[in-house]
Amino acid sequence: MSDYDRIASAIAYIQANVTAQPQLTDIAKHVHLSPYHFQRLFTRWAGTTPKRFLQVLTLELGKNLLDHNHPLLDTAGRVGLSSASRLHDHFVQLEAVTPGEYKQKGKGLVIHYGVHESVFGLLLVAQTTRGICSATFVEDEGIESGLAGLASQWPAAQFFRDDDIARKFSDQLFSSRHPRDGNFTLHVNGTNFQLAVWRALLRIPAGTAVSYGALAAQLGSPNASRAVGTAVGANPVAFLIPCHRVIRQSGALGGYRWGLVRKQALQLWERL
Repeated sequence: MSDYDRIASAIAYIQANVTAQPQLTDIAKHVHLSPYHFQRLFTRWAGTTPKRFLQVLTLELGKNLLDHNHPLLDTAGRVGLSSASRLHDHFVQLEAVTPGEYKQKGKGLVIHYGVHESVFGLLLVAQTTRGICSATFVEDEGIESGLAGLASQWPAAQFFRDDDIARKFSDQLFSSRHPRDGNFTLHVNGTNFQLAVWRALLRIPAGTAVSYGALAAQLGSPNASRAVGTAVGANPVAFLIPCHRVIRQSGALGGYRWGLVRKQALQLWERL
């Protein structure tokens, strides 16, 4: 198991047993590690101890803080965790596919793609000369499926594998708690409504969360929560377009196309 797999399994176990307040020995046993080694691994990976993470979950990830707009930051503060933004100080420019490009289905377009084992699991990244067009978490057996999905979006494009693309993308985002300054340009394909939702996601500061309803209201469509949720779920660029920062009005995590445990892990990583 990779470090991420062990941490993801531990997070899932803590979530499922939060009301029982599991001890360190219980969690360590679940991931087949000694308490000592598990404590060191979890603390190194998450930047906090399993006990403090459990405290965050006990507060139900900002259950009563949505009214304050920054539930996750407030929650972290209550249990003495430091807070820091990740991409909040980064500039992310989103460029939409033009109608002409859409009609051509990628004809004449060259897309380089690669796969890299990031701290949050295997990451499939693709980019054109204008920017990142896709970044998705995949399992080993899902790489071909991920490529098929990419090809269906750009059926006439030429594809070339270059794993260094995925490595550089992953390193810039996840190699440290304070990513290097830099600009990211995204070249994505979506409807006007999807693009509006994705741009709204880019305005959510790291370490915070909004509800689907609040996001819909920001877009001037307060009754379109379901449509907003569908657009959020269609996000083509994991983490950089931060759909993991959208939760239910109740404070529950809601859905996530790359798994709820990974969503929880991303939120934890951003807050610490």
